[in-house]
Amino acid sequence: QKLKKSKEPQPQLTMKDIPAPHVIKEKLDAYVIGQEKAKKVMAVAVYNHYKRAFLGKEGSDSDDIVIEKSNILMIGPTGSGKTYLVKTLAKLLDVPLAIADATSLTEAGYIGDDIESVVSKLLAAAGNDVERAQKGIIFIDEIDKIAKKKQTNTRDVSGESVQQELLKLLEGSTVEVPVGSNQKNAMTPMATVNTDNILFICGGAFPDLEGIIKERLAKKSAMGFGAVLKDSFDHDPDILSHVTNEDLRTFGMIPEFLGRLPITVTLKGLDKDMMIRILQEPKNAILRQYEKLLALDEVKLVFEEDALEWIAEEAIRRGTGARALRAILEEFMLDIMYEIPKDPNIGSVVVTRPYLEKNGGPLVQMRG
Repeated sequence: QKLKKSKEPQPQLTMKDIPAPHVIKEKLDAYVIGQEKAKKVMAVAVYNHYKRAFLGKEGSDSDDIVIEKSNILMIGPTGSGKTYLVKTLAKLLDVPLAIADATSLTEAGYIGDDIESVVSKLLAAAGNDVERAQKGIIFIDEIDKIAKKKQTNTRDVSGESVQQELLKLLEGSTVEVPVGSNQKNAMTPMATVNTDNILFICGGAFPDLEGIIKERLAKKSAMGFGAVLKDSFDHDPDILSHVTNEDLRTFGMIPEFLGRLPITVTLKGLDKDMMIRILQEPKNAILRQYEKLLALDEVKLVFEEDALEWIAEEAIRRGTGARALRAILEEFMLDIMYEIPKDPNIGSVVVTRPYLEKNGGPLVQMRG
């Protein structure tokens, strides 16, 4: 019965129902801080994807113009919000989304997941409804881990060969996937899924890419007055935005693979101001989560401004992006969450900078 319900409204989808790019971006803004360019690119890509998937049937026969799909490659340092962006997107849109991990993919026949497992995840996300799955979005994370390994003598079953097997999926082809389980055997019913209308988003941190870009930019700089100084790229926070296909090829991605990901989005590493905003502004910001936890004990939790600054600075020092914020807060909130329930008279707690610097406690105020 549940399946029927989701099937009915599908054919009547008109252009009016499809959220416009600025609407998609506004919704993303409520959750994801910064990364304006990435949000814009994603919003447009998803909007066009909707147009292709849902309206392709009427438009294709009249004027023979077939809109090709534009898969996306997302590049950004760890903790800059690649997976978070995609997860948020999926929550906002009513399309099935599967998040797969490129690290577990191996060539067919080896231990690990076959390439088709990516599609079978999407099928599961769509409630085994093939029609719905064919309009879905697949996010393949850690795509940089299937780069060609340099100087290997052993057989590399999770590198370049996986890229080659992904080619046909990205391009659009028909795959047989097992329904309801990830094992292929005689007992499992198979479903045929066409990947023509599935939008692929590939994301990865590409750890040494910055070095490759700097090297290429430095090669260009010559001598003389108009020359670019060699070290002028060393502290450029936005160095990733200069990326070209040539850099990604040097990194170990094969040209055919890159050719099927025409849109490249780069995400910036987070700076201090962004960190402070991430703590407070998103709809489910970390500080709000803690405020709610303590509110259940009827205690008001307040963070001072310079305490927030300290947390942001510490997070940048750790270098794991927005993930560091959570880790730091867990550390410092532990004692507070342990001590507060002991005394029912505590009315509010103020987290101060001295407490974070470990020379003082938080300010505790009693009720009344």
